[in-house]
Amino acid sequence: MIIGIDLGTTHSVAAHMTAEGPRLIPNALGETLTPSVVGFEPDGKVLIGRAALEYRVTHPERCASLFKRHMGTDWKFTLDGKSYTPEQLSSLVLRALKDDAEALLGQSIEDAVITVPAYFSDPQRKATMRAGHLAGLDVRRIINEPTAAAIAYGLHEADSDKIVVVFDLGGGTFDVSVVELFEGAIEVRSSSGESFLGGEDFTRTLAARVMESQGLLFERTELEAPLLVSRMIQQAELAKRQLTRGETAVMRVPNRAGELQEDSPQVRVTREQFQQWTEHTLARIELPIRRALGDAQLRRTDINEVILVGGATRMPAVAQRVTELFAQAPHSRLNPDEVVALGAAVQAGLIGRDESLEDVVVTDVAPFTLGVEITKQIGAELRPGYFNPVINRNTTIPVSRVDRLSTLRANQTEVRVKVYQGESRKVQDNLLLGEFVVKDIPRGPAGQEIDVRFTYDLNGVLEVEATVV
Repeated sequence: MIIGIDLGTTHSVAAHMTAEGPRLIPNALGETLTPSVVGFEPDGKVLIGRAALEYRVTHPERCASLFKRHMGTDWKFTLDGKSYTPEQLSSLVLRALKDDAEALLGQSIEDAVITVPAYFSDPQRKATMRAGHLAGLDVRRIINEPTAAAIAYGLHEADSDKIVVVFDLGGGTFDVSVVELFEGAIEVRSSSGESFLGGEDFTRTLAARVMESQGLLFERTELEAPLLVSRMIQQAELAKRQLTRGETAVMRVPNRAGELQEDSPQVRVTREQFQQWTEHTLARIELPIRRALGDAQLRRTDINEVILVGGATRMPAVAQRVTELFAQAPHSRLNPDEVVALGAAVQAGLIGRDESLEDVVVTDVAPFTLGVEITKQIGAELRPGYFNPVINRNTTIPVSRVDRLSTLRANQTEVRVKVYQGESRKVQDNLLLGEFVVKDIPRGPAGQEIDVRFTYDLNGVLEVEATVV
């Protein structure tokens, strides 16, 4: 069996396909949401999920969270004197979800579909696949989170023909996708987003503002009194949820040891204050929305529905801003914390050729423009550093494209090919994905030709190869 996994920044969820449709897989505590937190006790015991989340409050130096934000980078987490990569920590969460699935289903689980933010880069997607392999899983497909949500809604409302916007604001990332649903097909027309925008940013802002009211600077205190800050983040998360349901919340400020006492200062926060403090964070959703609509060549009046995905969309200010931007109220008929995992399970069923899914067709797009660095001749001067697109953003995948390059100098026998992703005309403003050298080019006049082929697969993973013509 192939299971679906939503590997989230703050929580992760697993699901499987049944004859009645996708079903969530509870963990050992009977909960469907497993916190994406890892902790290490002094005796070497590894804590995952709820246990690690609670342990983090009193032992922040022994716990790691938000590691999804650093996937595909050289970032290391040092815990108890040992270094761990984001992939290693993610693999521990995936292993726990795998164990939960095996306990529920009574069979060995070796295959999975794992979701990632639509705006994840090539290195981040490859890192996610490595994490799956470290957890003992064959990652059969990497699927974008908004696409997974659209699949769940598309299966749930199969008779509807419409254009929807999937607005996905999770714990650490933000994605927006324009999706067309018609005759059993789910076609992603465009995607945009931000990899460092989510509910956690609202939580930390709330904690920082309350600390400031007591004369404490967040960054400095995090270094000098980490237990105080870890307790404040816990308080801020609780207050954020209270402000989702009501108009006020009370936060208590612990001492430097992170202890809450009878005389601990209390700070009353209103929903209006919270929204004012986080307005600059919320405003960051607008540019990706405009970009996604523009790439799909649509106006907001062309959108039939806006679907909310991700736990952070429960904040009233988010729904209010989305309503203003689209001139219609968004909805979340399926649980925003669970819908991505349900869609991943449906995708797993499609790969496993589940008979109940024969008529479902899904297409997705490349979220970034991919290309190479070239040198341009301007007058008598050669100027390097220009970006030459090979695959444009929001091209339907899988796709393979060839671009023909040529040598600059006579008798040039080597060419260094630098591969970038981004939207700027200058490579300095784009992300370098990798580089390689094409050798054994026959000697001759300038202009010897090389074909560079970009292949972007269904997982959103890029392969580049070059051939001397």
